[in-house]
Amino acid sequence: MEEILKQFPNLTENQITQFRNLQSLYEDWNSKINVISRKDIDELYTRHILHSLGIAKILAFKSGAKIMDVGTGGGFPAIPLAILFPESNFYAIDIIAKKIRVVNEVIKALGLKNIKAEQKRAELVTHDFDFIVSRAVTNMPDFVSWIKDKIKSKSNHELQNGILYLKGGDLSEELKDFPKATQYNLSDYFSDEFFETKKVVHLPLKSQ
Repeated sequence: MEEILKQFPNLTENQITQFRNLQSLYEDWNSKINVISRKDIDELYTRHILHSLGIAKILAFKSGAKIMDVGTGGGFPAIPLAILFPESNFYAIDIIAKKIRVVNEVIKALGLKNIKAEQKRAELVTHDFDFIVSRAVTNMPDFVSWIKDKIKSKSNHELQNGILYLKGGDLSEELKDFPKATQYNLSDYFSDEFFETKKVVHLPLKSQ
């Protein structure tokens, strides 16, 4: 939590309270429905919350922006980003019902009004979005095939509309067919060794 306050010094009191409450909420729900590994629950702020907020180091979402989180799991990166950007709109999906149940309970407990979560496959979503975010749910070629027709054509941000993907390791092979992809090293922003190989990949896309 201290690192979040250091990295994002302009949080309101309400945002600080929401971030602080995440630990107890996830500990409670994880004891009923295991959505985060036992090891990771002790490192929640580094491995899940701060990792999710790595996207915010690359791009600040504008008021009214629409963002979809595909394969949200326990609500990452959608919930931390929804706290940080209360004027943006988030839609979190996962195919596993028990995970979406936890996400919805956390959303309700935090009083977040700018995020909706549903059990759904990405291919069945019918709206379009400024950005689609995710944490390494699959390889990039498959991911692009799921969501390529769900990107708004008009861009309003510093980066062109498309994918913001949290992933680690050597991505050269996976991204070889995407010359427009840009990799941002999270180790440039966060000092914890967890982030040594972690990246945000921005892939601009236009709906076809």
